[in-house]
Amino acid sequence: MPKPLRKAILPVAGLGTRFLPATKAVPKEMLTVVDRPVVQHVVDEAVAAGIEHIVFVTGRNKAVIEDHFDRQFELEKTLADRGKTKELAQLDRDTPKAGTTSFTRQQLPLGLGHAVWCARDLIGDEPFALLLPDMLHLPNGNGKGCLTSMVETYNRTGGNVVSVYEVPDDQTHQYGIVGLGNETSTGANEISRMVEKPASGTAPSNLAISGRYILQPTIFDLLAKQEQGAGNEIQLTDSMLRLMERERFFSVRFDGTVYDCGSKIGFLMANVAYAMSRPDIAPEFRAELGQFLEA
Repeated sequence: MPKPLRKAILPVAGLGTRFLPATKAVPKEMLTVVDRPVVQHVVDEAVAAGIEHIVFVTGRNKAVIEDHFDRQFELEKTLADRGKTKELAQLDRDTPKAGTTSFTRQQLPLGLGHAVWCARDLIGDEPFALLLPDMLHLPNGNGKGCLTSMVETYNRTGGNVVSVYEVPDDQTHQYGIVGLGNETSTGANEISRMVEKPASGTAPSNLAISGRYILQPTIFDLLAKQEQGAGNEIQLTDSMLRLMERERFFSVRFDGTVYDCGSKIGFLMANVAYAMSRPDIAPEFRAELGQFLEA
């Protein structure tokens, strides 16, 4: 049996330049999809998958993220005094229990690989999940969350697990793409290749990495020695390729839709999709949206 998966890393140090001026004073991870910050949606996914401890890798001007996951006594007292029991219960459900979150700084913008490496002492010698907060995963119907499906696969296979989803063939050059080997006895496909933004026409498939990973702690040793690559950053993919030489990687195809909230269109579509998935607001929102489209 593989070691239990208890911890997750959320890299939240990015500047969010594609959303300026909105992100001049507000972290991009705190922009809301319906009524929850993007980062809260990702934390919800991690908790639903059984993650017990979340490590946030932050940067300057990101203290509001830490505040969001803390208690706010003045707000709670005001809600209690006004009899807002529903809202108070919601805040209590969303607030992590004491000792289940950690925050560490990435002082320089040296890439995703560097952000992961910054969390090494907080993760220790344990496997961990890595969830990119820009990428929201909305399951189809009553389907399972992305990380939940990955954990189920990991419990069968061990090793390293990467979530993938289909992208149009003419867009594969924009993503990290995997090539798959045969299905194993566990029912999972082993990854045979991994290519970061392959040149047009050279991609091994149309399956893109969706920003969800389960990785073994051995990757920290590789990241410590990893030279800067594209963009003068320490690229996680480079170390993953080296790790593939000694450890197995498996894929899980996500049954749902992936929204890149790092782009304006992806962010807007996520708001529409998540609103339509909410029974409490979907009927009214659908009617309003219909009137807007007919105008």
